[in-house]
This record gives sequence, structure tokens and C-alpha cells, in this order.
Amino acid sequence: GFNAETDALLEITAVLLCVDERGRWEIDDIIAKHVIPFPGANLDQASLDFTGIDPYHPLRIAASEEDVLSELFSRIRGAVKQQGCTRAVLVGHNPAFDLAFVNAAAKRADYKRNPFHPFTTFDTASLAGLAYGQTVLSRAVKAAGFEWDPDGAHSARYDAEMTARLFCSIVNNFSVITDDVS
Repeated sequence: GFNAETDALLEITAVLLCVDERGRWEIDDIIAKHVIPFPGANLDQASLDFTGIDPYHPLRIAASEEDVLSELFSRIRGAVKQQGCTRAVLVGHNPAFDLAFVNAAAKRADYKRNPFHPFTTFDTASLAGLAYGQTVLSRAVKAAGFEWDPDGAHSARYDAEMTARLFCSIVNNFSVITDDVS
């Protein structure tokens, strides 16, 4: 769905990034979870058809928003602490959408320690528009030199991983440019 207050959060993935010994950004860990719709949640049929998610499939291993957020936030807080930071910054392709759903789920679960900065994000749609002239995720990923699997697209895990790869590519390429200038 599109309304974070009323529509179910059915999948969530966090891709944790780190900086290697050469100062280059890379994927460190991926946390992917299926979520049980919260009581009274709207299940938008058009969105379900688009993503291919069947929230009631018998083999879909899902947990409540509260349990999923507990594990996800705990691992993110651990990574934030390990990096010597105070808040995580959400990187997304149009991240206001993602942050709204995370914040709404955290509010429903009555979480007081959301690890994400409440309004600061990095938007790969804007960054890719600048770096590659492409704002559509699939086109930006291809412009960055990565393969795009249309069959994998629109799952939280696939889109989050490709967004992370795109972000790392842009930041790492920018670092090379700025290193050459100095």
C-alpha cells in the first residue's frame, strides 16, 4: 500500500553498510523479514498483485511488527554503536516512503528507541539522477554496471540490496573523484 498509517507492512529488509580498510563502502549484513499484517491493517490488492506477496501463504514465515522491529532495531543499534555513531541514516530509493512505514510500525509497536534519524535520509533516486542520469531504480542499477533481475524486483530484500549496491557505487565513485582532485 501507500499509506503508512493504515496499510500493512508485509516485508522489511535492512542492509547494513560498512567502510572497508581502503575507505570504500560495502554491504556488511542483510536482515530480511516477513511481517504479519497488524490487526485492522489495510491490504491493498493492487499492491499485493504488484509485489506478488501473499500475506497468508502457508510457507511464508512471518512475525509480528513488534517482534520484527525488536530484532531489526537491536541489530541496527549494534551496528550504529560499533561505528561510533548515535543514529542510523536510512538510505533508500525515495526513502521518505520507507521511513514513513518504519516510523508508523515503530509507533504501533510503541518503540521509544527507533535507531533511525527521524528525518535525515540519503535518496538514491536523487543521487543516481546526478551520477547516472537515471532516477528509476532498475535503470540506475544498470547504469551503475550491475545486472537487474526483473523477477526479483519489488521484494523488500532485492530492492534494498540493489539500492545499497547503487549507493555504495555512487559514494565510492565520488570518493575516487574527490581523491583525484585533492
